[in-house]
Amino acid sequence: MTSNDVPVIAVDGPSGSGKGTIGQLLALQLRWHFLDSGALYRAVGYLAVREGIPVDDIGRLALLALKMEISFEVAPDRPAGVLLNGADAGDGLRTEEAGAMASKVAAIPEVRAALLNKQRAFRRPPGLVADGRDMGTTVFPDATLKVFLTASAEIRAERRYKQLKDKGFDANLSRLLGEIRDRDARDAARTVSPLKPATDAVILDSSTLSIPEVVEQIARLFAVRQPR
Repeated sequence: MTSNDVPVIAVDGPSGSGKGTIGQLLALQLRWHFLDSGALYRAVGYLAVREGIPVDDIGRLALLALKMEISFEVAPDRPAGVLLNGADAGDGLRTEEAGAMASKVAAIPEVRAALLNKQRAFRRPPGLVADGRDMGTTVFPDATLKVFLTASAEIRAERRYKQLKDKGFDANLSRLLGEIRDRDARDAARTVSPLKPATDAVILDSSTLSIPEVVEQIARLFAVRQPR
């Protein structure tokens, strides 16, 4: 089996749509590999802040993206563990600062190019669940199933607020809503891999659905695409 024969479920969507949690649960259910592509950009942002690399130093940021080593460990009842350059990244990648920096570096073509092969290398037997913003459009255009997961900005802000409060972080709901709207606009307007559904993606609005309901719907969609 070549890498192109390995099945992929691509789950794309804006920040706070639940794609990370849902992707992880799908990977656990199918016993597949998992890629949180947003964590790759957060890792670049996190390392850039830590090493004092400004967002306009494109050469150093691209080199940082190219050289970093990252892997994921999925387990029930907790977010996927992230091993970054041999160390547990912990909650460092989940801060609003890392998220804001991630959105900025994700708009840099040289950083995206440096991460493209790194993302595709996650495609290994028996299969891959990949979540992000351009999994179905750019990284895995031949994915077996493409899902674009969305929800209203207000719902996504409330989810993010609860997530941060549960982790003990300070959070302001109105500020989070503004940041999510700003990030949506920035991600949709970027010239390289803008946030948009693939033409053959199934669009799921999770505003009124529970996480198990979304996982079940995607699993059903994937089942009908399997050869009989």
